[in-house]
Amino acid sequence: MSAKCATVRLTRCFFFHFPVKTTSSALKGAIQLGIGYTVGNLTSKPDRDVLMQDFYVVESVFLPSEGSNLTPAHHYPDFRFKTYAPLAFRYFRDLFGIKPDDYLYSLVNEPLIELTNPGASGSLFYLTSDDEFIIKTVQHKEAKFLQRLLPGYYMNLNQNPRTLLPKFYGLYCIQSGGINIRLVVMNNVLPRSVKMHYKYDLKGSTYKRRASRKEREKSCPTYKDLDFQDMHEEGLHFDTETFNNIMKTLQRDCRVLESFKIMDYSLLLGVHVLDHREGGELGQAGGDGRRPVGQRVLYSTAMESIQGDGKAAEAVTTDDTMGGIPAKTHKDEKLLIYLGIIDILQSYRFIKKLEHSWKALVYDGDSVSVHRPGFYASRFLKFLSTRVFRKNQPFRFSPSKRTRTSIHALKSSSQEILSSQADERHGEDRRDRLGGARSLASLDGQGKESNIIYVTTNVKHENKRQTLEANETSTFIQL
Repeated sequence: MSAKCATVRLTRCFFFHFPVKTTSSALKGAIQLGIGYTVGNLTSKPDRDVLMQDFYVVESVFLPSEGSNLTPAHHYPDFRFKTYAPLAFRYFRDLFGIKPDDYLYSLVNEPLIELTNPGASGSLFYLTSDDEFIIKTVQHKEAKFLQRLLPGYYMNLNQNPRTLLPKFYGLYCIQSGGINIRLVVMNNVLPRSVKMHYKYDLKGSTYKRRASRKEREKSCPTYKDLDFQDMHEEGLHFDTETFNNIMKTLQRDCRVLESFKIMDYSLLLGVHVLDHREGGELGQAGGDGRRPVGQRVLYSTAMESIQGDGKAAEAVTTDDTMGGIPAKTHKDEKLLIYLGIIDILQSYRFIKKLEHSWKALVYDGDSVSVHRPGFYASRFLKFLSTRVFRKNQPFRFSPSKRTRTSIHALKSSSQEILSSQADERHGEDRRDRLGGARSLASLDGQGKESNIIYVTTNVKHENKRQTLEANETSTFIQL
């Protein structure tokens, strides 16, 4: 049973006497009440190092509608609220600079905003009013997998807090009427205060990777891999340092996911076109009319999440960019890019192996989304590095082969012309000398009838290059 179906059943049995619209708000209110109570109680526990057993602790509290000595009264039906690994998640929140008061203020003090979900999972999404956190409903198998993942996730965050992987801040469960709804609190990848002109869910596969007609009719649709290739044939261009930082982060994150045998994840990519100023400029108010402030959580923005020494991120994370990564199109349109890896709670288990085997019989096995983790990571990175993200090529004059050949031919022909002109002048001088010698011989054979005086005059010419040319002029004077 999907999370969405379970949520529908829960809301029907949980709030059957409320109208449909009230049901949704009542469910959000129960979530806020449970989180507020458990996080508030956690502040009384002293700080200490996280131990291995802390990852498997589950705390449960019953909240009756009339209240008790420990819980407040409320106008919702009775429910039980569970908190998974509370000390471990408190450490994660501390790692990202989230104070308990700020966490409670974001999740509890303001109404949650329900978001639409274009995916096939049927999960429900709620966004906090300050743009900081996303609450997502997850299936039982996904919640169990996250629990098993926590020790390795803890180790990875200690080594590398700058990551594009989801940042989990809490795992909870609401129980009522025999129905369980599991919730995970994560970082928000796409700030609501920035209009996303394009939004993509990219996996690196091609099988059925186009947005549906229903999705395209939405005001802000989420497109897929084949749509991206059609709409951005030349990809998105970054300076060399930024491109290298993005790919380094993605390679490191994919290596972590592969080690946990995780596949079928996506890159959520939001594109804001800076040249478009109609109705959705940076820093505009969100859908509720209030202007959310910039994200305050450490390493939560796109620029902070990619690898680097931090100086570049600090320089551009301003109210004007909202943490976006500067980029350009091949037409030099200025962009801001927001991105993060999502849906990492899918492991390559028996069911997924069967799904891949069945699809591989009908379609090209390498084109389907579900695949073994190693191949999936390699295909994912190849698609992003060659089709999506590209490096700006600085303009440098480098003569082409044709140009170099033309220059060489021109030099050769010039040398041939000069050489032929010199040979002609040399030949003419030689013929003149031979002609003069033959004339003297013929005159000698005529006897003493006439005397010939052969006068040779040498004329010297000197040009600016100081080359000497001698021209011999023969004059015959008959006495």
